[in-house]
Amino acid sequence: MVRATAKRDRGAEDKRPGVWKAYGKVLKLLREHAGLTQDQLADLVGYSHEQVASIEQGRRPAKHEFTVAAEQALDARGVLDTMQEDVDLARLPAFFQDFAQIEGDAISFFWYGNHVMPGLLQTEAYARALLACNCPGLDDDQVEQRIEARLARQAILTRKPTVELSFIIGESVLTCPVGGRDVLREQLHQLLKLGALPNVSVQIMPNSYGNHVGLNGPVVMLETADRRRVAYFESQDQSMIVTDPVRVSTLALRCGKLRTQALNEVESARLIERLAGEL
Repeated sequence: MVRATAKRDRGAEDKRPGVWKAYGKVLKLLREHAGLTQDQLADLVGYSHEQVASIEQGRRPAKHEFTVAAEQALDARGVLDTMQEDVDLARLPAFFQDFAQIEGDAISFFWYGNHVMPGLLQTEAYARALLACNCPGLDDDQVEQRIEARLARQAILTRKPTVELSFIIGESVLTCPVGGRDVLREQLHQLLKLGALPNVSVQIMPNSYGNHVGLNGPVVMLETADRRRVAYFESQDQSMIVTDPVRVSTLALRCGKLRTQALNEVESARLIERLAGEL
């Protein structure tokens, strides 16, 4: 019985992202070379002993603020900072990580969907409600890590140099009460707030339009700093990145057509305001 329990425990540990475990081992090595206990390091970086222990054991990812403080306290000379990007990336679902790296290099971004709000525009409450629907369910740590990662991605909305972002959302998404009426109302106000940013366009595809090119399904398309165009699809925890120029060109044509078929930005904002007022 003891042997079986130990085997299960090792299996649970193996689910931890490798980069979290590697970061933890490096942190522990640097701490010991500095002659510090976990309690002493915790005091220096302003974290609890439990948090430091969890990071060293790879059970919890280090946040950027922790890494900055640990770099200074341990004179790490950039060793921990070099790993931070990969530590952050591992918070995301495995199927999304490759695209997330491309997204980070985007200079323009297009999103169309008709089932949920785009992740880059979601409120924390809306994101939390979506994650609560996951099957099989996520544990509390996984939920928090994914929420933090999703909200961190939203830095693309305001970062410099500016990224041009365009979102086309199916009207039915605006009335689906994910998380309840209060959560949806807050989410609709979030769309209005972010849609007012000079580099962000929010358009609504009305139900009344009928047949339109978006009926083939959701699509994301972006252009990178080196002028590559990439398309992305995901469904049921599966994803596909498309880079073939011919296929990307066809999808770009569809995205352009969607922009002409959706309500313009002013009309879209009016519809969002009306629906929010009805909640």
